[in-house]
Amino acid sequence: MTETKKGNAWALVPLIIFVGIFLGVGLITGDFSIMPLNVAIVVASIIGLLMNRKETFQKKVDVFTKGAGHSNIILMMLIFLLAGAFSQTTEDMGGVTSTVNLGLSFIPENLIIVGLFIICMFVSLSMGTSVGTVAAIAPVGFGLSQATDVSAALTMATVVGGAMFGDNLSMISDTTIAAVRTQKTKMSDKFKVNIKIVLPGAIFTMIVLWFLTHSAQIDATKAYDYNFIKVIPYILVLILALAGINVIIVLIGGTVLSAIIGLVDGSFSWSGLLSSVSKGIIGMEDIAIIALLIGGLVALIQHNGGITWLLNFVRNRVKSKRGAELGIAGLVSAADISTANNTISILMAGPLAKNIADEYDIDSRKSASILDIFASCFQGLLPYSPQVIAAAGVASISPIALAPYAIYPIILGVCGLIAIFFRIPKLNK
Repeated sequence: MTETKKGNAWALVPLIIFVGIFLGVGLITGDFSIMPLNVAIVVASIIGLLMNRKETFQKKVDVFTKGAGHSNIILMMLIFLLAGAFSQTTEDMGGVTSTVNLGLSFIPENLIIVGLFIICMFVSLSMGTSVGTVAAIAPVGFGLSQATDVSAALTMATVVGGAMFGDNLSMISDTTIAAVRTQKTKMSDKFKVNIKIVLPGAIFTMIVLWFLTHSAQIDATKAYDYNFIKVIPYILVLILALAGINVIIVLIGGTVLSAIIGLVDGSFSWSGLLSSVSKGIIGMEDIAIIALLIGGLVALIQHNGGITWLLNFVRNRVKSKRGAELGIAGLVSAADISTANNTISILMAGPLAKNIADEYDIDSRKSASILDIFASCFQGLLPYSPQVIAAAGVASISPIALAPYAIYPIILGVCGLIAIFFRIPKLNK
């Protein structure tokens, strides 16, 4: 693909339309779920193909399909689908319930909300999906609020915060996959850098939650049954991923182990297993197709000079390596605020972030961490994000009610800024 050195701002029109359609419909209707992202990206892609009349339509189609079919995009789609199969199979096998109940069985009463946060951290880290974590644990959090004097808004915000911790760090999270693939680094390397930035924030969040809720009490009359065997697939995935094993092997291994456990203990039959795998794959098809279309659209924008113009725009305002890192944070934050989807925002900002990182010699592990941190930060704050809407829906409260208690998402953003301004952590090449 070729780019002019000067760049072309008009090439960004499809991207602006994509964001404008999604954000505009949401603001007008008050419901950000009405306009599906896949419809918005298809409209933007069609407009992109109709622009630049200096090129033949066939040439533009070739550029689009080559971008959509890039090896990074196809690999990302494969990982998305395998992650969906693992998550759904393990959930249907009873792994989520056992993981939650295992934690609840050992939580002291004065640490109940802190424990809820830790459970969400572990489950989302293991599942790789904040939405799945909220769906699985929000009912438990709401039940805890009903059994104690802790407000439902606080417990639901705690669930979202814990879910965003794991979504930001999990090696099978679509956000992590998108961040490391766009920045061309390894998941295990990104994890080691990212956790040094955010772990202090998670610990501080636990301290704040303890001060707010240490007088809460759990319902001792209810039994929390669990089967440790059903927790093992999550543990296996974490161990293999941290050991640097290829993520495809990790996901296949985790899915096979969950399938064996589910078949042996009768959680599902062969037909039920196949149904679970299929359901998980189907559940990730939307994000996979969106990733493909964004790959094509970004290729068109790059071919027409839009990426060059954006890079020049940011470069002219960046005077230092620290400023470049702030620029990357600002790009992904703006994208997430516009789309309410942290994975999509990383896919949108990732290619430009990589260019900026290369220009200012920013370590790819750091740029990937910055992308994931700030996308996850705003995802846990926005009242129209799927995670916040889902959590608020369980408790039948307004999503806006969760905002004052979004402790971890706020601290996550603060940790990201501290890491940029104080150049934390110190990295060796």
